This record gives sequence, C-alpha cells and structure tokens, in this order.
Amino acid sequence: DEAHCISEWGHDFRPEYRRIREIIDTISRRPIIALTATATPKVQHDIRKNLGINSGVVYKSSFNRANLFYEVRPKTKDVMRDIIRYIKSNPGKSGIIYCLSRKSVEDFTQILHINNIKAHPYHAGMDAARRAANQDDFLQEKVDVIVATIAFGMGIDKPDVRYVIHYDIPKSLEGYYQETGRAGRDGGEGRCITFYSHKDLQKLDKLMQGKSPGEQEICRQLLMETARYAESSVCRRRILLNYFGEHMEECNCGNCDNCITPTKRVEASEELSIVLESIKALGEKYKSEYIVAFLTGSITGEMQRCHQDDHELFGALSDVEDGFLNNLIQQAVISGYLHKEMENYGILHLTKAGMDYMEHPVKFMMIEMKDFGDTDYESGGEYGSAADNELFSILKDVRRHIASRLNVPPYVILQDSVLESMATTYPVTEEEMMNIPGVGQAKAKRFGNEFLDVIRRHVELNEIERPTDIKVRIVADKNKVKYQIIQGVDRKINLEDLAESRGLEFIELIQELESIVSSGTRLNIDYYLDEILDEDAQEDIIEYLRDIEEDDLEGALEDLSDEYTEEEVRLARIKFLSSW
Repeated sequence: DEAHCISEWGHDFRPEYRRIREIIDTISRRPIIALTATATPKVQHDIRKNLGINSGVVYKSSFNRANLFYEVRPKTKDVMRDIIRYIKSNPGKSGIIYCLSRKSVEDFTQILHINNIKAHPYHAGMDAARRAANQDDFLQEKVDVIVATIAFGMGIDKPDVRYVIHYDIPKSLEGYYQETGRAGRDGGEGRCITFYSHKDLQKLDKLMQGKSPGEQEICRQLLMETARYAESSVCRRRILLNYFGEHMEECNCGNCDNCITPTKRVEASEELSIVLESIKALGEKYKSEYIVAFLTGSITGEMQRCHQDDHELFGALSDVEDGFLNNLIQQAVISGYLHKEMENYGILHLTKAGMDYMEHPVKFMMIEMKDFGDTDYESGGEYGSAADNELFSILKDVRRHIASRLNVPPYVILQDSVLESMATTYPVTEEEMMNIPGVGQAKAKRFGNEFLDVIRRHVELNEIERPTDIKVRIVADKNKVKYQIIQGVDRKINLEDLAESRGLEFIELIQELESIVSSGTRLNIDYYLDEILDEDAQEDIIEYLRDIEEDDLEGALEDLSDEYTEEEVRLARIKFLSSW
C-alpha cells in the first residue's frame, strides 16, 4: 500500500505508486493487446473477437522486414535446375521450399536427395512422429533444406533460415508474408524467391470448386492480389506494407528485385484522372475488375441493369489494355489515391488525396508492369529455351551436316530440345552429354564427339564459366514403367498384351515407346509391326518421314490418314527413329 512505500524503502515513492495504480485502473477498464507484425489484419480481428475485447487498445510492430530480399522469377521448364543451382551455390545454409501439394513435396525431396542435397519433406499427410523428427533434424542442422506444404513453420524456432523458396505461388499475400517471414529472423540475410506462372493460378482456382460462391469470390480476390504482386514492377516491400495498411514513403527499398533492376516509367496522369472519376461516378462500390471492364467498354449484366453503359465515361479507355489499368489502379492504391477494402471483396474508395487529385491533377509516373507472357513452364527467346543462342545456331549446323552425310532429316540425329539444353549447360564430356534428356548412350557414342568438339571450342574462345552444378538427376522410380516396357519389347511380348499388363491404354504405350526412343534408346518392334503392316506399307511411311525436314507428327498423321491409322504411323515412326 501507499504507506508501505515510505516505511520500508525510506523513500517517497508515492508519485510512482499513484501512476502505477492509474495504469492498473486503465487496464482493468480497457484491455491492451500487443500484436506482432505476423498477426495479419484478419488474425488481429480473430484474436480480439475470441478474447472478447474488441474495444482494447492495440499496439503492433511494423510489418517491414528490412533484411529480407523479395524476388519473383518466371516459372520455366528449368525451374528445378534453377532451384538446385541456387541451393548448391549456398552450401551449408538453411532453407525452406514451399510446394502446393503433398505429392510435389515428396517428389521434390527425392530429386534433391539424388542431387546430393540434404533435405527432408514435411506435410500434414505424414505421421506426427516423422514430422517431428524431420523438423528436429532441420533445427539441429542435420539437413539443410525442408520441402514443405504450408503445414510447416508455424512457430518454428530457427532464426537462421537464409532462404525461403516458393515453388508454387501462395494462395494469398497473408500466407506469402508469413511463409517468407520465416527467413532471417536473426536479422541476418534472408532471401525470398518465388517462382510464378499463370498455370499456378489455374491450379489454385480449381481447388476452390468445392467452396461456396461467397468463399470462392473471397479466395479469388486474395489470389488476384497475389498475382498482381507477382507481376508488378513496383517495389515489392511497398506493395506488402500497403496491403497490410502500413504506408511506406520511399519508392525504392533497395532490397527487392524491382528496386535493384527498376522498370521504365510512363506518364499516366490522364488515365489516373479518368479512373478516379469513374470510381466516384459509380458510387465507390465496385472492385478493380469491374472498373476496368467499365472503362474498356466490356458490358456486363449489372452495367446494363444500372444503365451504366450509357454513362459518358463508359469505354473511355477502350484503347488501353486491361493489364495497364489493373497496374494503374494498384499503383494508385499504393500512392494513397485509392483505398481497397479487402474485407469487402476489394471494393475501391477514393481517399482525400484522391479527391484532391481530381481537383488538382499533377504528373503521375506509372511503373510499367512486368510481362510474364503465356510462357508457363517454357522459356522464351529466339531459339526457345537455349541460354546461348550463338552456340545453339552452331549446334544446329553440326546436326545439319551429320544429317546430310547420313541422308536423314536433322531431327532424327537430336531433337531441338536437346540442342537447347546443350546450349545452356555446355557439356564437354560424353558422360555430361548423356545426362541431358534425349541423349542415350548409343547417340552419345555415335554423334557425341562432333557436338562436344564445337562446345569445347566455343567455351574456350568465349571464356565461358560452365554451370557444372546444375545437372539435375531424375528420380529412378519415375523410369520404372519405361524400364519394364523396354524389357517387354526385348522379350518380344505382344504390344497390346504389354500395354494391358502395365495398366496402359494402347495409345499411352505408344507414347511411352516414343519417349524411350526420343531419349536415344533403340527399340526393335519389328516382331509386332510386321504383323500389322506389310513391308511395302512400312517403307511407304518411313520414306515419307525421311523426306520431311522437321519432326512434325501431327502433320504426318494428317498427310497419311487416308491410308494408315494413327497407331500404324506412330509405330512405323518409332521403327524409323530407332534405326538411328
């Protein structure tokens, strides 16, 4: 009590005592909640609701994790090689790789194992004991990498995770923020790399089919926010902070891919004014997709019912692409001219700054959006996915000379995809060449030296540092069916019986045979082909295949469809390819 403060301590602590009593009284009347940055707005709301203290005073730290580097890369067909290259270039560092499904987690972990990377899987389908053991191994640094679904990481106490890689795009920015937040908790290096493809969006959209219409709408809105983040050229840190209601004054954080390699800006003050005017004219009760449709002149049922298609601003920006307008709206939100109400399907409202801009427009420089295109697991470029276009061209010349000498089409020697891989990985030995999909031992021994000689010269003349660490070995189990098929052909088992024994449709067996032959393995299916096609018919099809310049299976099927079935043409083609 107050008297005790004087008699026992010999000092008058009564002012402090009274202040403490005031604080206690305040707490008893109005609870205080301290929330960390990882508590997203929804989590904050749920905490307060469950504790029954909605009127409490909330203190929260900043969402900004200044030590984290954010990066989004296109998800090409070489994504596995890119990830393995990154892990091997950071030996001994701890990392987490997030995948969308349990199967992806298991498959990815296997591939890391056979590429000599210490990794464990982690997902909800594993028994609790195994999950706990794998997490302990990661904490104790017995393994470097955990491959996981979002089941991993909740409350994990490992401050020195140096990278978090998203193999699949997350379902929401809340999930993305929490998962990337597991990197660099000690304040040290933390790199957050996300691989993005439009196909990921399609996968996630399919997963929503079982939800109610309302839930689907909310999930799609969250997913679109994630897609806009991935495709944006604006500072990624600024986008994240804005999403969580925190304003960042600086336009360049200096620690994300967009700030390190900035994209050019375009003047968009006129378009911004029209966007703001349209949102106000429509009563500030629509989300960005609706505003974009309105401005580009795409009529919807609601627009017709409300006679909005008669409005003077309807179609005012019909000559502007949807992507440009979506990007503009996002940057208007980040710049404080608009507020997006995420709790209500992303409805847009004008802010005071937005109202002022309408009265007094100023120059607005918009950062151009990144174009991920429709490559989806493919790499672009003049020569497909080849990293070295000059070498690719040289290799095509070598292939053309070999084909001319042997009087066969060039594709019979090696497929374009094989040459592209050579022009990316620069193999200089026969063993390295055989590690490229599509090159078997027979082709490597028969044609390998001619290709390897020009690659060696090219590497030496151009002083190229070869990416020797990006050889991706394939999981052996994946080839089990192919191995069984090769054995069956060697034993001259009827192909229809072979397909049935492997649980395949006959056309699926043919596809497997084509894949085996394309990889350079020779198959002798004469024993079956002779039963369904006479010698003249076989020679007729093979003669056609020998005369075409490019490997065009669809074209061959169309040209030969009057005389032969699809199965007959494809089996004869397998024989033809096996002869080389």
